[in-house]
Amino acid sequence: MTPGIVAAERKKIAHKVHKYTHDKQAASYGLEAAEKLSLAPEQVFKTLVAELDTGALVVAVVPVTHQLNLKQLAKAAGAKKAQMGNPQKVERTTGYVLGGVSPLGQKKALPTFIDASAEPFDTIYVSAGKRGLEIELSPQDLAGLTRGKFAPLAG
Repeated sequence: MTPGIVAAERKKIAHKVHKYTHDKQAASYGLEAAEKLSLAPEQVFKTLVAELDTGALVVAVVPVTHQLNLKQLAKAAGAKKAQMGNPQKVERTTGYVLGGVSPLGQKKALPTFIDASAEPFDTIYVSAGKRGLEIELSPQDLAGLTRGKFAPLAG
């Protein structure tokens, strides 16, 4: 049980947990999840943490099939610039290891932005907080749990 799963259960959010055997040699954790769970890759989202020019960390949830557009993220967050977060700072702040960062149940709740492409889906898949573990939930529930905002983020 990860903090991400606990967060969904505590709020009584409809969700399913999907487990697969993670291959440490996988080039992309998100695409690996889609392949091993036989999911449509555009429905699987990765959780990235960026640092704004203000020094604040923010979470971006984007499809595994796309890259994060840092300019779009900065715009959505009301900042001028954004860059990928320092790995040690990300792990310390979220409580998760890279490759297993979940948008749910972070040690410190960070402002969260979800790519607008998630909105039309009934459910999407995000990391449950551990490599090899995905949680399936509605994009609206994800936004509610994280106080997230939908915005165009994918490049």
